[in-house]
Amino acid sequence: MTTPATQLPTTAREAAPAQGAPIKELSDLAVLIGGQGGDGTLTVSDLLARYFRRRGLYVYTSRNVLSRIRGGHADSSVRASRDAIASLKPTVDLLVAFDKEALEFGRPELEADGFVLYDSSVFQTDLPNTFGFPFATMAGSQLGQPIYKNVTAYGVISVMMGFDPVLTRTVIEERFKRRGGEALEKNLKALEIGRRAGLDASEPMHRYSIVDGDAHDLRLLTGNQAVALGFVVGGGRFFAGYPITPATEIMEYLQRYLPSLHGVVRQAEDELAAINMVIGAAYAGARAMTSTSGPGLSLMTEGIGHAGAAELPVLVADCQRVGPSTGEPTRHEQSDVAHLAHIGHGDFPRVLIAPGTVDDCFYLTVDALNIAEKWRLPVILVLDQALCQNSSTVPGFDLTQVHLDRGKRLDPGEVAARPAYKYYEHTPDGASPFAPPGTVGITSQVTGNEHDEYGHVSVNPVNRVKMMRKRMEKLTQLEPELPLSRTYGDPKATVGFIGFGSTTGPIREAQERLLAKGQSTRFFQARTLFPVPARELTAFLEPLERAYVVEHNYVGQFAGLIREALPQYHAKLRSLVKYDGLPFRSPEIARVVEGG
Repeated sequence: MTTPATQLPTTAREAAPAQGAPIKELSDLAVLIGGQGGDGTLTVSDLLARYFRRRGLYVYTSRNVLSRIRGGHADSSVRASRDAIASLKPTVDLLVAFDKEALEFGRPELEADGFVLYDSSVFQTDLPNTFGFPFATMAGSQLGQPIYKNVTAYGVISVMMGFDPVLTRTVIEERFKRRGGEALEKNLKALEIGRRAGLDASEPMHRYSIVDGDAHDLRLLTGNQAVALGFVVGGGRFFAGYPITPATEIMEYLQRYLPSLHGVVRQAEDELAAINMVIGAAYAGARAMTSTSGPGLSLMTEGIGHAGAAELPVLVADCQRVGPSTGEPTRHEQSDVAHLAHIGHGDFPRVLIAPGTVDDCFYLTVDALNIAEKWRLPVILVLDQALCQNSSTVPGFDLTQVHLDRGKRLDPGEVAARPAYKYYEHTPDGASPFAPPGTVGITSQVTGNEHDEYGHVSVNPVNRVKMMRKRMEKLTQLEPELPLSRTYGDPKATVGFIGFGSTTGPIREAQERLLAKGQSTRFFQARTLFPVPARELTAFLEPLERAYVVEHNYVGQFAGLIREALPQYHAKLRSLVKYDGLPFRSPEIARVVEGG
């Protein structure tokens, strides 16, 4: 255990490899920062992520917090690698503990030769490879506010990992300049307090050397941010929602950007109001969306059914978390799938689209808007907590790949040329032409009751059959426009994985681990969950001996949908489920295959 000198010099010497200290070069590293809610663990993670990104490394960050403002264990991790990543590293190289509980939580994840930095003003430990620094005391005594201990810790980390001092300072300036001169000045002082402590410690601190990468000009985004950007670029102009973890950031991000594009963001009084506001905006001709999570989705179910019957194009982003009921608001799960596939009473068409990466969140949001409006039906983006709130580096989005398809939208001239306007006109593909209310020469009558082509309520049995077929056969007609799956791995492999959402990263990494041991595999990343992509799955499953459906719920909900659609492959399918609230890590997936 090392304790920094009590008296720190006013000028810090530059970090350099300490004489005799072993320097370990890292090209794939992970830092875990833990403490109590309010200790600033997310700030440390963000600062490290910014630094690694500037070094040209791919970055992935995650959070593990409780649904409270302060208190309770909270941790955040950041992974950086020369190779593209989209998952947590199985182990961590450095653990930063602001309290003893963080040490107890994080130590099992530590590499055998990993190190611990801890706040010795809060607790003491004599465990090997630990370095104690009184972060809170140093920040409190010199800045008058112990809260700056997080940036002080970042300063010590910068010494331990051999960071470039200029770039380390630049990251602080980038992070805090918007908060004003005083805040920036104090954070810069906190950084220097930490750096001086690390440089003048009685035992050499420089233990790691971080390689540079080639991944420059990348952006660090969460899935929620990418969904919001996709909505804006995809022509979305009305959003209504109610705050709920882990979906709230979509609304917060849109509040910053949508109004400047003549869009509207409304925080509704509850989820019932939110979905009905979106329905109204869709009826008026706007591209509209809401976001929610499990409890809010339950409240929106009636409204989604109404949109299905009334043939209104609404987009719902469902950021799944642990359920049922309130469940665990800040924990990860994929247990809404069965509800979404069979949502509401009665039969009506709906489409479930599942992004698997931050890139997917952007591009598939645009696709979802196109499908919803062209075919006039509800589309649900099936997200999950890890995908929504964890961040990863992505290249700039290619706007040449974005196109808008507004379907059979009529202008006033086209309306005038028609003998009559029927809101629910029966067409060969089931998608009716649309003219927004207020268009000269039309009368729109929209209802969730069964109706005829004009929107008049009808209980005629012949009409009922005609309108049901009109709606439901859209699913067959739109199939070619659904997002295709992606497949990875050896086409000749006999063992496969099927997954969606944030399982994409861990599965791909598990494939690499298995391949290193001589086991080839294939992976089917489903990007459409419903209607179940039966043709694609058939081609994938046919040559396999077995396939593991990897998902975060107890009963294997997506595996159940596949078995319903493709009962002939029942014997080949095996569920690999995890429901402890934490994302998969690649060894958990690889071990199942290794065990046969």
